[in-house]
Amino acid sequence: MHSLGPGWMDPNYLFETYGAAFFWVALTFVFIECGLLFPFLPGDSLLFAVGLFVASGKPHLPPLYVAIPAFMLAAFLGNVAGYEIGRAVGMRLYERDNRFLRRKHIDQSQAFFDKHGNKALVIGRFVPFVRTFITIVAGASRMERRRFFLWSGVGAVLWVLVVTLAGYFLGSAFPAIGKNLDVAIVVIVILSLVPVAVEWWRHRGAKLDATDMTDKTSKTNKTDAADASDPSPIE
Repeated sequence: MHSLGPGWMDPNYLFETYGAAFFWVALTFVFIECGLLFPFLPGDSLLFAVGLFVASGKPHLPPLYVAIPAFMLAAFLGNVAGYEIGRAVGMRLYERDNRFLRRKHIDQSQAFFDKHGNKALVIGRFVPFVRTFITIVAGASRMERRRFFLWSGVGAVLWVLVVTLAGYFLGSAFPAIGKNLDVAIVVIVILSLVPVAVEWWRHRGAKLDATDMTDKTSKTNKTDAADASDPSPIE
């Protein structure tokens, strides 16, 4: 067990264990996390770590102009696989609730998808769990393939660019980050949860506003009813 959890959650451990094969392991993890019903893989942290490792000159890694397009392709193909799974399973998807396919994650992704539409495939890239399930929901909802491929591609490009280059430039500017990768990855996880927190806060505010409006309407109706039933003569 490592400070980031199981060994397969720690990019440093994976690099030390797999050496020259690390990059292929990272590509496989990104592919699986982006659509094969296993959202616990460290996609964000691996992208960040690869950028950081390249900046620090670690061996066995391709240059960024090779690594970034490869990760984009892996992320996009993972989404396509998830979409086709969702499309094949259809509405039966919502009847399942087990260890690997939690109903609450499907419901949350469906709500996210309903609220943001096309943008969900871009924004959802940066949100853990939603990143995995949003593509399956899109398939189950029979989203048009052409539209899905377009927006999923945009999301893959932005996600890989932002996270990998963040690791590269921060690693170049602050080499000590390589010695404190655990802390950096915890920060990434916290930042990736910001969209979830913002959505929760906005939903909470909208719900409170709706409750206030309902209360005001109810009071107004009661007042109108009381005035209408008042028998006092009009002077």
